[in-house]
Amino acid sequence: MSRKLRTRSHRVVLNRSAGGDAGITFFLVIMGAFMFLPMLYAIMQSLKPLDELFMFPPRFYVRNPTFENYSDLFSLLNDAWVPFSRYIFNTVFITACGTLGNLLLGSMAAYALAKLKFPGRNFFFKMIVMSLMFHPTVNQVTHFILLSSVHWVDTYLAIIVPAMASTLGLYLMKQFMEQSVADTVLESARLDGASEFRTFWVIAMPMVKPAWLTLIIESFRSLWNTGASIYIHSEQLKTFNYAITQIVSGGIARSGAGAAATVVMMLVPIVVFVINQSKIIETMGTSGMKD
Repeated sequence: MSRKLRTRSHRVVLNRSAGGDAGITFFLVIMGAFMFLPMLYAIMQSLKPLDELFMFPPRFYVRNPTFENYSDLFSLLNDAWVPFSRYIFNTVFITACGTLGNLLLGSMAAYALAKLKFPGRNFFFKMIVMSLMFHPTVNQVTHFILLSSVHWVDTYLAIIVPAMASTLGLYLMKQFMEQSVADTVLESARLDGASEFRTFWVIAMPMVKPAWLTLIIESFRSLWNTGASIYIHSEQLKTFNYAITQIVSGGIARSGAGAAATVVMMLVPIVVFVINQSKIIETMGTSGMKD
């Protein structure tokens, strides 16, 4: 005689108290305000007149806010030997080309190392990891000799090409592709007749969107803040960061312009980060995939 087993279904409801939500919100607000303090202090400094900049003890807030520091900064830039627009063009051109090149070359090399089997693959990846151990300052002499031998010194290529060959982005993309891109998906695309490049561009790249958005942010920040370089000698090829550094180093009278320059230089990378941050969070939440 068979017996029927009685089973009881339990409904699990995850709930959180209102006090817990309020506590988490309060903690996040406090941490966010604490992280915003350095930026707020830089903005306050840029709005202070000279007498408040050198006040002792220093004050966090500004009593008599003024925009004279910004007007002084742009007046000094317009009075420079090289037009202000030239410095801006150099910075934007170097940042855009270096970031785009780093993204394309790093992604394609990472795809090959992660998803294609060829002799010496592990050796090449170990060399890439080893290169991350060396600080860029250690390699400056070697880079200068190499760039000089190909006649790239005092050209845009002296900064753009090394940025395109950055191994940090390659390492990031390679690790992310191994974890997020399933081999079965790529194999299905190849069976459907897709070329290797189309498989990489149409299938793999959208699946690793958080990785290459992070790479864009890091590469953009590094190139945007490029200052004086030992590879660039001509004044017409120097960047906006270098021009600001030269202007504000003229003495105490230019301290206000220096404070304004700090805000101007950090504004663009922050905007790029805020825009891409929302996309990274959204992509990480919707790009999960199982074999």
